[in-house]
Amino acid sequence: MSKILEKSLKDARKEGKLTMGAKQVLNSVKNSKLIVLSQSVEKEMIGQIESDAKKEKIPLVNFQGTSVALGRLCGLQFRISTISFTSIDDANIKSILKDTEAEEKND
Repeated sequence: MSKILEKSLKDARKEGKLTMGAKQVLNSVKNSKLIVLSQSVEKEMIGQIESDAKKEKIPLVNFQGTSVALGRLCGLQFRISTISFTSIDDANIKSILKDTEAEEKND
């Protein structure tokens, strides 16, 4: 798992720059800079989020783990299926996307 993603999630959580949960993310796609989807998101919801993100030209990251793992990565004790960053550096976005692409190729 990407260390940059982990650090970015923890920093954004401290600063209140995250939106958590599939419905909340779907409602705030326009304010998002990057969206992270766990493997626990329902296919129908993934389709809606992906199409909205594509319209707004927002990058998506498919997290290679469950909502439980994504919650833990944020330092939380509950499941989180989807997260969107409302504020994140472009350099961090590029690094996270590069890391996830490399992970997907290795799988």
